[in-house]
Amino acid sequence: MIERRHDHLVRVRPRPDLRYVSQGRAVLATDPDGFFDGGPDRGFFVHETRLLSRYRWLVEGEPWKPVALSNVGQHSWLGYYACYPPGAAAGPRDTGSGHLEEASQQTLELRLSRFVGGGMHEDVDLANFSRHETAFTLLLAVDADFADLEETRTERVQRGRLTRAWTPGAQGGELAFDYEAEHAYDRQGNRGVARLWRGLRLRVRRASSEVREAAHDLSFFVALAPGARWHACLDFIPVLEGEPVEPGYGCRSFGGSASPYDRRREVFLEESTSFSTRESETLAAVVIGAVEQAKRDLESLRLPDLDVDARAWTMAAGLPLYVALYGRDMLTAAWQAGLLGPEMMRGTLPTLARWQGRERNDWRDEAPGRMLHEAHTGPLSVLNFHPRARYYGSQTTSGFYPLVLAELWHWTGDEELVRPLVAPALDALAWLDRECARDGFYWYRTRSEQGVANQGWKDSGDAIVREDGALVEAPVATCEEQAFVYVAKLHLSETLWWLGEKEQAKRLRHEAQALKDRFADAFWMEDEGFVALGLDARGRRLGSVASNPGHCLAAGIVEKDRARAVADRLMADDLFSGWGIRTLSCDHPAFNPYSYHRGSVWPVEHGSFALGFMRYGLHEHLERLCRAQFEAARLFDFHRLPEVFSGHARDEDHPFPAIYPQTNSPQAWSASAVFGLLQALLGLYPYAPLKALVVDPWLPAWLPEVTVRGLRVGDARVTIRFHRDGEASAYEVLEKRGTLHVVRQPSPWSVTAGLGERLADALASVQG
Repeated sequence: MIERRHDHLVRVRPRPDLRYVSQGRAVLATDPDGFFDGGPDRGFFVHETRLLSRYRWLVEGEPWKPVALSNVGQHSWLGYYACYPPGAAAGPRDTGSGHLEEASQQTLELRLSRFVGGGMHEDVDLANFSRHETAFTLLLAVDADFADLEETRTERVQRGRLTRAWTPGAQGGELAFDYEAEHAYDRQGNRGVARLWRGLRLRVRRASSEVREAAHDLSFFVALAPGARWHACLDFIPVLEGEPVEPGYGCRSFGGSASPYDRRREVFLEESTSFSTRESETLAAVVIGAVEQAKRDLESLRLPDLDVDARAWTMAAGLPLYVALYGRDMLTAAWQAGLLGPEMMRGTLPTLARWQGRERNDWRDEAPGRMLHEAHTGPLSVLNFHPRARYYGSQTTSGFYPLVLAELWHWTGDEELVRPLVAPALDALAWLDRECARDGFYWYRTRSEQGVANQGWKDSGDAIVREDGALVEAPVATCEEQAFVYVAKLHLSETLWWLGEKEQAKRLRHEAQALKDRFADAFWMEDEGFVALGLDARGRRLGSVASNPGHCLAAGIVEKDRARAVADRLMADDLFSGWGIRTLSCDHPAFNPYSYHRGSVWPVEHGSFALGFMRYGLHEHLERLCRAQFEAARLFDFHRLPEVFSGHARDEDHPFPAIYPQTNSPQAWSASAVFGLLQALLGLYPYAPLKALVVDPWLPAWLPEVTVRGLRVGDARVTIRFHRDGEASAYEVLEKRGTLHVVRQPSPWSVTAGLGERLADALASVQG
């Protein structure tokens, strides 16, 4: 079936005024012409520090004309520029052509090739394609300011001593920037003097002519005969607390594999699950494009300084604002992307265990057992202008940690890997029970004078509102935070049962069930047929209709006889925009389609919502939700869902959605969401302890066939082709290595401590 589409020219780009070349902690953010001269979010950043604030190549003091500029990979970029050869007599012009057309007939070309790793490498190549000799001054305008990323958008707060020194050398030289700052801080018992020392070495090598430094420019005198070429290599070497960080790339690196960054990337891409389809006339190609791009985006956000080992790593939250450690983002992305393999869970869980709270520190919202919210490495954080160098103000992270540990157990069945992480998981739950529990539910409230007010899933300051739009003051018990604690205790109890900790397992299972029973009474709004957003400080229901209850479906805390009503309400016109579920009903007085949490659409939620719909067997809701998200992905560059987009209705007046102006893209948990969508459609769930993979596919007409290749469950690998068979969905195992039982089981997402027994019965019947 060929769909009639009217959006064939739509390509939406988040932050259209910026272009990114990035890998790990290093981000080059330029204007569309490939250069920058100050401005918000622009520069070459490493560890959230703007090392370069100005960067532009000039010919005889004039800008080059961009011809074609594009990323090659997320970490690499190529730009072609042209001009008429300086000093050459003007030749005949094409009719009405202007200067650029003239340059196309007699062309001096500048080609810039950029590679970002630990630092940055740039190849600079000139070619005289004209029939004239030319001589000119090639200028590089360059400067540094060592601003914190946040300070590029606001007033400068930290100020230190910046020095600049040029040292000439054979075929080049080195321009060195050094910056030192200190700050005496006194915040809620945290006192001291924090110091920062960062620098940048701009090393020019292999230059075809002499380079000189003058004012804020590096200059090269270039003379080129017709057909002649000129070259220089530039290495940008960050210096962190006196330690240089090599760029990781050299000349002509588009081929890949020469850099340790490339080799590491290729290992992941080769070993992780891959996806394909034979379909070309449905939405299937978009689905495959989205998941394959998401796989590369997750790897590009990898933070190599936090690698546990080559196959255990974690990632930053997103570009450009969140190139840092975010606990709940890492956990969510690692869990939702489990289809790819266990690497991200294997790296994220021990990393967060190392950062787990050890003491009472109110300024940082830290407490023993509490899991990290965020850890930043920019100047304002290192100098302790705020507590975000190590900040714990999220309730979600502590509830998610035990859940993701159980997911790692389900994917790997590796007791040696999982057992050391049980204690941190139990400590996180103990913190929740000790310091958040009141009247049978879990409440959040900051202790920090610079803390995050809302510490649930929606953490912006105006996210939690009453029915009339008034802000809700803490303490608050939001519905999804109860759901996260419920499913964490339930899944961890099942893991502990396998590990022989039967009494602990019984206790957690009992506590989970008791919480579910209390929740059913306290949070249900009979008139709406929906779950309340939360409870206020007096225990009154917050009746605002929002997306939060979708997480309650995903966690399974909603009673079965209420699940369809909740799903229907989520998909009603005031919440479902046509592209996705809004964070707040458009009928609410506080609705704003551009807001962060009061009417926008977050792809990350939909990865969870889809699994919730599958959990309860709500296949019509699942199909409609997944289709909307993949049709949205079709509109964005590279089929890449951004962090958040607007909640405008999908109608004749809105053929594509607007975007939250400060959205991040790529974003780790938006990338991971597409795997949650696909996993739900395939009805796929791993159970490595029993060497089992449960499937229950429900493929819609727009996704009639997909092959999942090299999926890992425990020590086994399997390739499965899923396809429609008439109106039904079927699957065939194409290849299998190792012992793995592939079992069809309705609603496999209904995972409880009894799943092992049900699977054992199913396996026995199959084997019998």
